[in-house]
Amino acid sequence: MNIIPDQEQYWDKVSEEKEFPTPFQIGEFGKYVSKEMNILDIGCGYGRTLNELYNSGFKNLVGIDFSRGMINRGLKMYPHLKLQKNDNGILPFPDNSFDAIILIAVLTCIADGNEQHKLIAEILRVLKTAGLLYINDYLINQDQRNIARYNKYKEKYGTYGVFELSERGVMAVVRHHTKEHIFEITKDFQEITFKPVLYTTMNGNKSNGFYYIGKKK
Repeated sequence: MNIIPDQEQYWDKVSEEKEFPTPFQIGEFGKYVSKEMNILDIGCGYGRTLNELYNSGFKNLVGIDFSRGMINRGLKMYPHLKLQKNDNGILPFPDNSFDAIILIAVLTCIADGNEQHKLIAEILRVLKTAGLLYINDYLINQDQRNIARYNKYKEKYGTYGVFELSERGVMAVVRHHTKEHIFEITKDFQEITFKPVLYTTMNGNKSNGFYYIGKKK
């Protein structure tokens, strides 16, 4: 994917301190994915979700992330996991490699809609027929704080819902989504579940969000 300038640098800088609070709905996931299936976590960070799956008996697990800092942290915390750095939007796997793919707070890090579509196309390529896609991510908020920053950056990025964050001298670009956009980019999946959820972000704020489960058509 096309990483916006400083995005990778941002995640490397905060890789040792950030904790990801977004809950993985493992009970819902487990209804559709058996423990012997091959699972890929894209944007796995330090491997938090994969380790939860591992502890629940899932063993065929792979995680990729563009942040070397996050991968290094994960390999230290969970040496039993298979985590690797991936530098571009081409997933380093053959066609039809996985039974299920996980995206937790990944779309929020990809401001450009075309780049999101490219990622989904790669997911479709490496997923087996009837493979499962699980997404946790963020929806548009209606509070004044968020409305103000959506409006501030709308012209710069061309999309309402995109804004900038700055920490430790580096900048990250974040996107919150409409439900319609999520349904559009997942049009090649049969929706199983879409459930709105109120999340606490990694900076301690509340945000509208959702989890989605879909099956490749």
